[in-house]
Amino acid sequence: MKLDSPITEIKGIGAKTEKLMNRIGVYTLWDILLHYPRDYIKYKEPVTVKDITVPGICAVSGKISDNPRLIRSGRMDIVSAKLGREKECLELTWFHMPYMKTRLKPGETYIFYGKVKEKGSHFAMEQPEVFTPEQYQGKMEALQPVYSRTEGLTNALLIKTVKQVLEKVSLTYDFLPEEIRKKRNLGEYNFALTQIHFPDNMEQLTAARKRLVYDEFFRFLFMMQIQKEKKGELPNDFPIEKETVIPYILSHLPYNLTKSQKKCLDEILWDLKKKTAMQRLIQGDVGSGKTIVAFLAMALMGENGHQSALMAPTEVLARQHYENFVKMCREFELKRRVVLLTGSLTPKEKRSAQEDLKLFPDAMIIGTQALLQERAVFSNLGLVITDEQHRFGVRQREIFAKKGINPHILVMSATPIPRTLAMILYGDMDISVMDEVPAKRLPIKNCVVDKSYRKTAYEFMRKEIAAGHQVYVICPFVEDSEELEGENVGDYAKSLDAYFKGSIPMGVLNGKMKPGEKNQVMENFSKNKIQILVSTTVVEVGVDVPNATVMMIENAERFGLAQLHQLRGRVGRGDAQSYCIMVDNAQSKASKKRLDILNKSNDGFFIASEDLKMRGPGDFFGIRQSGEMLFALGDIYQDAGLLRDAAEDVKELLERDPGLQQEEHKKLKVFVGNCNMDRWNL
Repeated sequence: MKLDSPITEIKGIGAKTEKLMNRIGVYTLWDILLHYPRDYIKYKEPVTVKDITVPGICAVSGKISDNPRLIRSGRMDIVSAKLGREKECLELTWFHMPYMKTRLKPGETYIFYGKVKEKGSHFAMEQPEVFTPEQYQGKMEALQPVYSRTEGLTNALLIKTVKQVLEKVSLTYDFLPEEIRKKRNLGEYNFALTQIHFPDNMEQLTAARKRLVYDEFFRFLFMMQIQKEKKGELPNDFPIEKETVIPYILSHLPYNLTKSQKKCLDEILWDLKKKTAMQRLIQGDVGSGKTIVAFLAMALMGENGHQSALMAPTEVLARQHYENFVKMCREFELKRRVVLLTGSLTPKEKRSAQEDLKLFPDAMIIGTQALLQERAVFSNLGLVITDEQHRFGVRQREIFAKKGINPHILVMSATPIPRTLAMILYGDMDISVMDEVPAKRLPIKNCVVDKSYRKTAYEFMRKEIAAGHQVYVICPFVEDSEELEGENVGDYAKSLDAYFKGSIPMGVLNGKMKPGEKNQVMENFSKNKIQILVSTTVVEVGVDVPNATVMMIENAERFGLAQLHQLRGRVGRGDAQSYCIMVDNAQSKASKKRLDILNKSNDGFFIASEDLKMRGPGDFFGIRQSGEMLFALGDIYQDAGLLRDAAEDVKELLERDPGLQQEEHKKLKVFVGNCNMDRWNL
């Protein structure tokens, strides 16, 4: 059995399960091995029924009081049993598992592991795992993987599939030169791949993750360096001869640009006049005003007869940019065609937009990844701008850039990255920084609370909504998880709606929804048809809703500081005072210390540098990754040392052996030659 064999080669994976696997990006045996766990369970010390105090995941030890009951309801077999009696009782239920009736013996001691919920005057647990005390002792010594999955796929099935693949295939050779492995104290690749799924202990998991994160950074930086050398310095084929439009717009703006906006604009103008094409990154903190700078650059290109295009990561954001640009062109009397091209347009609208790309050589074009499609043919593309740059891989940006002949490249990111790391990640670009917020915006007021504060927070929401404002609530999960503790969007929205007795229009948003559904929800929220939006972090890159004044983040301890700052940036975009409420369910010293940084500062670059200092090698356990560059495992804050190491090693390797001709680098050359850049988001 080979790594590129279809996943159906594994016993038990039929056509139906194959389709579910495809939904999570798994097509081959290799894909399932690269589908790393999203988290790990460390089985807790068991408690007795009387020691259960709050709902949540726990292990409960005890004896079944009576014989379990088997109830047949239609096609469903339901087995129920009780641990304890009367008030000190835990009700146990299993669905579609009739054999549990004969497996459990009254008087025998068992340990039941699962999520405890309140049910009237007592607690209940559905589908718990069952262990003997001896079996559970063995479980407590290991870490159990938890995988991202889609509806219909169980965690147990994914565990079983990964185990079978590891048993049946010969894993790949180690492409990384031994000299680098020894220098950086990195484990062997096959060891890392096995241990990331089924770690023997925390120490082995940390070692496995270190190796795989290094690999991700190494691949990314290696391919980026190769591309940089291929491109070299490109000539400026789109000269700037007229410069009247920018002074005109600036003189008619109802506000003054900040110092950092002016500096950034000057740097862009300098680039556009040089003999070589621009390659620049704008790092602007949340709400620093990057969009107006992008508009000014695009207006200048139009004045000089060149097309410009801005690619946004979501349709909602693209449409908002489009509407703002149309409005500004009208206000500033710019006779410029503004074109919108997104995937949700009707076939007729798409044909019209594609025709405009050919007919208007000075058009301002706004879109999503639809701009990358073959049918999108530009006639005179001189400037390419990508918004929220880390959402797009290098390959996507490369395709976009090739839509023109050596166009100027400008990328924008609201993710604050310390300059030393930004210079590594964007080594082929000049960097501009916007670290000021427009004067009219009030600083966001922050607070970190525990879940006992929820009722107070809900009443504060009611007050803000009564004043005409709107609210975001962020949950870490899409749906209830039997393995992980944390609020989920579906259940939270229902309980919140019940609290307000259906009196407040509410919407739900998550990454599993279809694009059209997500767009509709965000559009309704932006039009104030929805007052409370309960969402996952999918709103991190969303639409500007100046009317939203409250951001409440549940299980704030599960997120990196940089991501929390991004989420907080969804509010504070209007003139009204805005608030961020972070609910810390962990209440540990470490989580309090981390969240206190956000509580005291709204400066994204300061927060990023503090995040960099505080993250340790074990922090990935329970803290969600910030998702920079969409690395599968790597986090540029937590793994900053590995990022620097990989950058140094790539540079040294290519200086010593540019063509990878040396014997010890042949495996690496084969690997690079076969590297699927899209698969690794390179």
